[in-house]
Amino acid sequence: MTEISHLKSGLLADIAAAETADAIEALRVGALGKSGVVTGLLKTLGAMTPEERQSKGPEIHDLREAVTDAIASRKAALEGAALEARLAAEWIDMTLPAEAVPQGSIHPVSQVMDELAEIFADLGFAVATGPEIEDDWHNFSALNIPETHPARAMHDTFYFPDKDGEGRDMLLRTHTSPVQIRTMMTTPAPIRIIAPGRVYRSDSDATHTPMFHQIEGLVIDKAIHMGHLKWTLETFLKAFFERDDIVLRLRPSYFPFTEPSAEVDVGFTWEKGKRVIGGHGDDDNGGWMEVLGSGMVHPKVITACGLDPAEWQGFAFGCGIDRLAMLKYGMEDLRAFFDGDLRWLKHYGFSALDVPTLSGGVGA
Repeated sequence: MTEISHLKSGLLADIAAAETADAIEALRVGALGKSGVVTGLLKTLGAMTPEERQSKGPEIHDLREAVTDAIASRKAALEGAALEARLAAEWIDMTLPAEAVPQGSIHPVSQVMDELAEIFADLGFAVATGPEIEDDWHNFSALNIPETHPARAMHDTFYFPDKDGEGRDMLLRTHTSPVQIRTMMTTPAPIRIIAPGRVYRSDSDATHTPMFHQIEGLVIDKAIHMGHLKWTLETFLKAFFERDDIVLRLRPSYFPFTEPSAEVDVGFTWEKGKRVIGGHGDDDNGGWMEVLGSGMVHPKVITACGLDPAEWQGFAFGCGIDRLAMLKYGMEDLRAFFDGDLRWLKHYGFSALDVPTLSGGVGA
Protein backbone atom coordinates (compact mmCIF):
# COMPACT_ATOMS: atom_id res chain seq x y z
CA MET A 1 0.00 0.00 0.00
CA THR A 2 1.34 3.43 -0.98
CA GLU A 3 1.59 6.33 1.45
CA ILE A 4 -1.37 8.08 -0.22
CA SER A 5 -3.51 4.93 -0.05
CA HIS A 6 -2.67 4.53 3.60
CA LEU A 7 -3.60 8.20 4.25
CA LYS A 8 -6.86 7.73 2.38
CA SER A 9 -7.83 4.68 4.42
CA GLY A 10 -7.08 6.47 7.67
CA LEU A 11 -9.02 9.63 6.77
CA LEU A 12 -12.06 7.68 5.58
CA ALA A 13 -12.06 5.60 8.75
CA ASP A 14 -11.87 8.74 10.92
CA ILE A 15 -14.72 10.35 8.97
CA ALA A 16 -16.92 7.26 9.30
CA ALA A 17 -16.28 7.20 13.06
CA ALA A 18 -17.10 10.89 13.61
CA GLU A 19 -20.15 11.30 15.88
CA THR A 20 -20.75 15.06 15.81
CA ALA A 21 -20.86 17.91 13.34
CA ASP A 22 -17.93 19.56 15.16
CA ALA A 23 -15.83 16.42 14.71
CA ILE A 24 -16.64 16.35 10.99
CA GLU A 25 -15.70 20.03 10.67
CA ALA A 26 -12.37 19.40 12.45
CA LEU A 27 -11.58 16.53 10.04
CA ARG A 28 -12.50 18.72 7.06
CA VAL A 29 -10.15 21.49 8.17
CA GLY A 30 -7.37 18.95 8.92
CA ALA A 31 -7.65 17.39 5.49
CA LEU A 32 -8.97 20.05 3.07
CA GLY A 33 -8.27 23.34 4.87
CA LYS A 34 -5.51 25.75 3.84
CA SER A 35 -2.99 23.80 5.94
CA GLY A 36 -4.67 20.40 5.54
CA VAL A 37 -2.80 17.26 4.65
CA VAL A 38 -4.62 16.71 1.34
CA THR A 39 -4.17 20.38 0.41
CA GLY A 40 -0.46 19.99 1.12
CA LEU A 41 -0.23 17.04 -1.27
CA LEU A 42 -1.99 19.05 -3.98
CA LYS A 43 0.56 21.83 -3.57
CA THR A 44 3.40 19.39 -4.30
CA LEU A 45 2.09 18.74 -7.81
CA GLY A 46 3.66 21.95 -9.09
CA ALA A 47 7.20 20.85 -8.14
CA MET A 48 6.92 17.38 -9.67
CA THR A 49 8.34 16.31 -13.00
CA PRO A 50 5.85 15.51 -15.74
CA GLU A 51 6.40 11.80 -15.18
CA GLU A 52 5.82 12.07 -11.40
CA ARG A 53 2.77 14.25 -11.91
CA GLN A 54 1.34 11.72 -14.35
CA SER A 55 1.75 8.85 -11.89
CA LYS A 56 0.90 10.55 -8.58
CA GLY A 57 -1.53 13.27 -9.75
CA PRO A 58 -4.55 10.98 -10.28
CA GLU A 59 -3.98 9.31 -6.91
CA ILE A 60 -3.87 12.68 -5.08
CA HIS A 61 -7.00 13.98 -6.85
CA ASP A 62 -8.80 10.72 -6.09
CA LEU A 63 -7.86 11.20 -2.44
CA ARG A 64 -9.35 14.71 -2.40
CA GLU A 65 -12.59 13.61 -4.06
CA ALA A 66 -13.00 10.59 -1.78
CA VAL A 67 -12.42 12.67 1.35
CA THR A 68 -14.78 15.43 0.14
CA ASP A 69 -17.56 12.96 -0.68
CA ALA A 70 -17.12 11.09 2.60
CA ILE A 71 -17.31 14.30 4.63
CA ALA A 72 -20.46 15.45 2.81
CA SER A 73 -22.12 12.04 3.20
CA ARG A 74 -21.28 11.74 6.91
CA LYS A 75 -22.41 15.32 7.57
CA ALA A 76 -25.76 14.66 5.89
CA ALA A 77 -26.20 11.45 7.88
CA LEU A 78 -25.50 13.22 11.17
CA GLU A 79 -27.89 16.07 10.32
CA GLY A 80 -30.59 13.56 9.36
CA ALA A 81 -30.15 11.67 12.61
CA ALA A 82 -30.30 14.93 14.59
CA LEU A 83 -33.51 15.92 12.82
CA GLU A 84 -35.09 12.53 13.52
CA ALA A 85 -34.18 12.83 17.19
CA ARG A 86 -35.60 16.36 17.34
CA LEU A 87 -38.85 15.33 15.67
CA ALA A 88 -39.19 12.44 18.10
CA ALA A 89 -38.62 14.74 21.08
CA GLU A 90 -40.72 17.74 19.90
CA TRP A 91 -43.95 15.96 19.04
CA ILE A 92 -47.30 17.72 19.14
CA ASP A 93 -50.53 16.17 20.30
CA MET A 94 -52.92 17.24 17.53
CA THR A 95 -55.92 16.24 19.64
CA LEU A 96 -55.28 19.07 22.09
CA PRO A 97 -57.07 22.41 21.51
CA ALA A 98 -54.97 25.12 19.90
CA GLU A 99 -53.64 27.89 22.08
CA ALA A 100 -55.81 31.01 21.91
CA VAL A 101 -53.07 33.27 20.58
CA PRO A 102 -54.60 36.01 18.39
CA GLN A 103 -52.78 36.26 15.07
CA GLY A 104 -54.94 38.88 13.39
CA SER A 105 -57.57 41.52 13.96
CA ILE A 106 -60.82 42.84 12.54
CA HIS A 107 -60.33 46.00 10.46
CA PRO A 108 -62.10 49.06 11.90
CA VAL A 109 -64.18 49.41 8.72
CA SER A 110 -65.44 45.83 9.05
CA GLN A 111 -66.15 46.38 12.72
CA VAL A 112 -68.13 49.58 12.09
CA MET A 113 -70.10 47.85 9.30
CA ASP A 114 -71.10 45.18 11.79
CA GLU A 115 -72.05 47.85 14.34
CA LEU A 116 -74.23 49.66 11.80
CA ALA A 117 -75.92 46.44 10.67
CA GLU A 118 -76.69 45.56 14.30
CA ILE A 119 -78.17 48.99 15.05
CA PHE A 120 -80.35 49.19 11.95
CA ALA A 121 -81.48 45.57 12.22
CA ASP A 122 -82.99 46.53 15.58
CA LEU A 123 -84.85 49.34 13.77
CA GLY A 124 -86.29 46.90 11.22
CA PHE A 125 -83.87 47.58 8.34
CA ALA A 126 -82.56 44.85 6.04
CA VAL A 127 -79.11 44.94 4.42
CA ALA A 128 -79.14 45.32 0.62
CA THR A 129 -76.22 45.00 -1.79
CA GLY A 130 -75.59 45.70 -5.46
CA PRO A 131 -72.84 45.65 -8.12
CA GLU A 132 -69.85 47.96 -7.80
CA ILE A 133 -69.65 48.26 -11.60
CA GLU A 134 -72.76 50.21 -12.56
CA ASP A 135 -74.37 51.82 -15.58
CA ASP A 136 -74.97 55.56 -15.59
CA TRP A 137 -78.76 55.14 -15.51
CA HIS A 138 -78.79 53.46 -12.10
CA ASN A 139 -75.93 55.61 -10.82
CA PHE A 140 -77.12 59.00 -12.10
CA SER A 141 -80.23 59.26 -14.27
CA ALA A 142 -82.65 57.33 -12.06
CA LEU A 143 -81.52 59.49 -9.15
CA ASN A 144 -82.58 62.69 -10.92
CA ILE A 145 -78.98 63.73 -11.58
CA PRO A 146 -78.99 65.72 -14.84
CA GLU A 147 -76.55 65.19 -17.69
CA THR A 148 -74.78 68.45 -16.87
CA HIS A 149 -74.31 67.71 -13.16
CA PRO A 150 -70.65 68.01 -12.02
CA ALA A 151 -70.83 64.55 -10.41
CA ARG A 152 -70.86 63.03 -13.89
CA ALA A 153 -67.60 64.72 -14.84
CA MET A 154 -64.63 62.54 -15.74
CA HIS A 155 -62.52 64.09 -12.98
CA ASP A 156 -64.94 62.76 -10.35
CA THR A 157 -66.07 59.43 -11.83
CA PHE A 158 -64.12 56.39 -13.01
CA TYR A 159 -65.67 55.50 -16.37
CA PHE A 160 -65.01 52.36 -18.43
CA PRO A 161 -64.18 52.70 -22.13
CA ASP A 162 -66.94 50.29 -23.22
CA LYS A 163 -70.72 50.67 -22.95
CA ASP A 164 -73.19 48.00 -21.89
CA GLY A 165 -75.56 46.13 -24.22
CA GLU A 166 -78.08 48.99 -24.09
CA GLY A 167 -75.51 51.64 -25.00
CA ARG A 168 -75.18 53.04 -21.48
CA ASP A 169 -71.90 54.25 -20.04
CA MET A 170 -70.35 51.93 -17.46
CA LEU A 171 -68.54 53.16 -14.37
CA LEU A 172 -67.41 52.36 -10.85
CA ARG A 173 -70.34 53.42 -8.67
CA THR A 174 -69.81 56.77 -6.97
CA HIS A 175 -72.27 56.02 -4.14
CA THR A 176 -74.42 53.12 -2.95
CA SER A 177 -77.59 54.92 -4.10
CA PRO A 178 -77.96 52.59 -7.13
CA VAL A 179 -78.70 49.85 -4.58
CA GLN A 180 -81.72 51.91 -3.49
CA ILE A 181 -82.89 52.14 -7.10
CA ARG A 182 -82.50 48.42 -7.72
CA THR A 183 -84.30 47.62 -4.46
CA MET A 184 -87.27 49.89 -5.24
CA MET A 185 -87.57 48.30 -8.69
CA THR A 186 -87.51 44.71 -7.43
CA THR A 187 -88.95 44.78 -3.91
CA PRO A 188 -92.59 45.63 -3.16
CA ALA A 189 -93.13 48.60 -0.84
CA PRO A 190 -92.92 49.26 2.06
CA ILE A 191 -89.11 49.18 2.10
CA ARG A 192 -86.58 49.64 4.87
CA ILE A 193 -82.97 48.96 3.88
CA ILE A 194 -79.42 50.03 4.49
CA ALA A 195 -76.87 49.72 1.67
CA PRO A 196 -73.26 49.52 2.89
CA GLY A 197 -70.38 48.99 0.48
CA ARG A 198 -67.38 50.28 -1.42
CA VAL A 199 -67.68 53.33 -3.66
CA TYR A 200 -65.21 55.10 -5.94
CA ARG A 201 -64.40 58.74 -6.67
CA SER A 202 -61.35 60.45 -8.07
CA ASP A 203 -60.10 62.13 -4.90
CA SER A 204 -57.23 61.61 -2.47
CA ASP A 205 -56.06 63.47 0.65
CA ALA A 206 -56.09 62.99 4.42
CA THR A 207 -59.89 62.68 4.50
CA HIS A 208 -60.59 61.31 0.99
CA THR A 209 -59.41 58.24 -0.92
CA PRO A 210 -60.25 56.98 -4.45
CA MET A 211 -62.05 54.04 -2.85
CA PHE A 212 -63.95 54.38 0.40
CA HIS A 213 -66.91 52.85 2.22
CA GLN A 214 -70.37 54.33 2.41
CA ILE A 215 -73.67 53.40 3.99
CA GLU A 216 -77.02 54.69 2.81
CA GLY A 217 -80.46 54.14 4.23
CA LEU A 218 -83.84 54.15 2.53
CA VAL A 219 -87.39 54.03 3.85
CA ILE A 220 -90.37 53.89 1.50
CA ASP A 221 -93.83 53.78 3.07
CA LYS A 222 -97.08 55.72 3.29
CA ALA A 223 -97.30 59.05 5.11
CA ILE A 224 -93.54 59.28 5.76
CA HIS A 225 -92.23 62.73 6.74
CA MET A 226 -89.11 64.52 8.00
CA GLY A 227 -89.97 63.73 11.60
CA HIS A 228 -89.45 60.04 10.90
CA LEU A 229 -86.09 60.85 9.32
CA LYS A 230 -84.88 62.92 12.28
CA TRP A 231 -85.95 60.31 14.83
CA THR A 232 -84.22 57.53 12.88
CA LEU A 233 -80.96 59.43 12.60
CA GLU A 234 -81.02 60.52 16.23
CA THR A 235 -81.67 56.95 17.40
CA PHE A 236 -78.93 55.61 15.15
CA LEU A 237 -76.28 58.13 16.25
CA LYS A 238 -77.06 57.67 19.95
CA ALA A 239 -76.65 53.92 19.58
CA PHE A 240 -73.50 54.20 17.46
CA PHE A 241 -71.63 56.69 19.66
CA GLU A 242 -73.17 55.11 22.79
CA ARG A 243 -74.16 58.46 24.28
CA ASP A 244 -77.58 59.80 25.23
CA ASP A 245 -76.54 63.46 24.92
CA ILE A 246 -76.34 63.39 21.09
CA VAL A 247 -77.84 66.59 19.66
CA LEU A 248 -78.61 66.97 15.94
CA ARG A 249 -78.93 70.04 13.78
CA LEU A 250 -80.52 69.80 10.33
CA ARG A 251 -79.44 72.44 7.81
CA PRO A 252 -81.21 72.99 4.48
CA SER A 253 -79.17 71.66 1.58
CA TYR A 254 -79.53 70.38 -1.98
CA PHE A 255 -79.25 66.89 -3.40
CA PRO A 256 -80.82 66.02 -6.79
CA PHE A 257 -82.40 62.83 -5.41
CA THR A 258 -84.07 64.32 -2.30
CA GLU A 259 -86.48 67.21 -1.75
CA PRO A 260 -86.32 68.74 0.76
CA SER A 261 -82.68 67.93 1.59
CA ALA A 262 -80.76 68.47 4.79
CA GLU A 263 -77.19 68.22 6.01
CA VAL A 264 -77.06 66.69 9.47
CA ASP A 265 -74.64 68.08 12.04
CA VAL A 266 -73.90 66.53 15.40
CA GLY A 267 -72.81 68.46 18.46
CA PHE A 268 -69.38 67.86 19.98
CA THR A 269 -67.38 69.03 22.97
CA TRP A 270 -63.68 69.37 23.67
CA GLU A 271 -62.29 67.00 26.30
CA LYS A 272 -58.55 67.06 27.08
CA GLY A 273 -57.82 68.71 23.76
CA LYS A 274 -59.78 66.15 21.77
CA ARG A 275 -63.08 66.51 19.98
CA VAL A 276 -65.69 64.17 21.47
CA ILE A 277 -69.09 63.56 19.87
CA GLY A 278 -71.88 64.52 22.31
CA GLY A 279 -73.21 67.60 24.00
CA HIS A 280 -74.77 70.70 22.53
CA GLY A 281 -72.86 72.30 19.69
CA ASP A 282 -73.75 75.81 20.83
CA ASP A 283 -71.95 75.42 24.17
CA ASP A 284 -68.83 77.51 24.79
CA ASN A 285 -66.79 74.29 24.88
CA GLY A 286 -68.33 72.73 21.79
CA GLY A 287 -69.26 73.03 18.16
CA TRP A 288 -71.01 71.33 15.25
CA MET A 289 -69.70 68.69 12.84
CA GLU A 290 -71.34 67.49 9.64
CA VAL A 291 -71.81 63.71 9.61
CA LEU A 292 -74.69 62.90 7.24
CA GLY A 293 -76.59 63.97 4.16
CA SER A 294 -80.31 63.25 4.09
CA GLY A 295 -83.72 64.22 2.79
CA MET A 296 -87.11 63.10 1.53
CA VAL A 297 -86.88 60.94 -1.59
CA HIS A 298 -87.59 63.08 -4.66
CA PRO A 299 -90.90 62.23 -6.40
CA LYS A 300 -89.03 61.84 -9.70
CA VAL A 301 -86.87 59.09 -8.17
CA ILE A 302 -89.95 57.29 -6.87
CA THR A 303 -91.57 57.56 -10.30
CA ALA A 304 -88.42 56.30 -12.08
CA CYS A 305 -88.63 53.14 -9.95
CA GLY A 306 -92.21 52.43 -10.94
CA LEU A 307 -93.95 53.66 -7.78
CA ASP A 308 -96.65 56.29 -7.42
CA PRO A 309 -95.30 59.28 -5.44
CA ALA A 310 -98.88 60.26 -4.53
CA GLU A 311 -99.15 56.99 -2.57
CA TRP A 312 -95.58 56.30 -1.48
CA GLN A 313 -93.13 58.65 0.19
CA GLY A 314 -89.82 58.03 1.85
CA PHE A 315 -86.57 59.38 3.20
CA ALA A 316 -82.94 58.55 2.49
CA PHE A 317 -79.62 59.30 4.15
CA GLY A 318 -75.97 58.51 3.61
CA CYS A 319 -72.57 58.89 5.23
CA GLY A 320 -69.04 57.56 5.00
CA ILE A 321 -68.31 54.47 7.08
CA ASP A 322 -64.63 55.33 7.22
CA ARG A 323 -65.46 58.80 8.56
CA LEU A 324 -67.71 57.34 11.24
CA ALA A 325 -64.86 55.05 12.30
CA MET A 326 -62.48 58.01 12.45
CA LEU A 327 -64.87 60.01 14.63
CA LYS A 328 -65.66 57.17 17.02
CA TYR A 329 -62.20 55.64 17.42
CA GLY A 330 -59.94 58.69 17.13
CA MET A 331 -58.20 58.15 13.79
CA GLU A 332 -56.89 61.21 11.98
CA ASP A 333 -55.81 60.09 8.48
CA LEU A 334 -58.12 58.12 6.21
CA ARG A 335 -55.25 56.95 4.00
CA ALA A 336 -53.88 54.78 6.83
CA PHE A 337 -57.03 52.62 6.53
CA PHE A 338 -55.69 51.20 3.26
CA ASP A 339 -51.91 51.09 3.87
CA GLY A 340 -51.92 47.55 5.24
CA ASP A 341 -49.56 48.57 8.06
CA LEU A 342 -49.63 45.76 10.63
CA ARG A 343 -48.66 48.17 13.42
CA TRP A 344 -51.70 50.35 12.66
CA LEU A 345 -53.96 47.31 12.42
CA LYS A 346 -52.65 45.94 15.70
CA HIS A 347 -53.35 49.26 17.41
CA TYR A 348 -56.78 50.03 15.92
CA GLY A 349 -57.98 46.51 15.03
CA PHE A 350 -60.59 44.56 16.95
CA SER A 351 -60.61 41.07 18.34
CA ALA A 352 -62.69 38.55 16.43
CA LEU A 353 -64.64 38.06 19.66
CA ASP A 354 -65.67 41.74 19.80
CA VAL A 355 -69.02 41.08 18.12
CA PRO A 356 -71.23 44.20 18.27
CA THR A 357 -74.47 43.70 20.18
CA LEU A 358 -76.98 46.26 21.39
CA SER A 359 -77.27 44.55 24.76
CA GLY A 360 -73.52 44.56 25.34
CA GLY A 361 -72.71 47.82 23.55
CA VAL A 362 -71.87 48.03 19.88
CA GLY A 363 -68.43 49.50 20.57
CA ALA A 364 -65.37 47.62 21.77
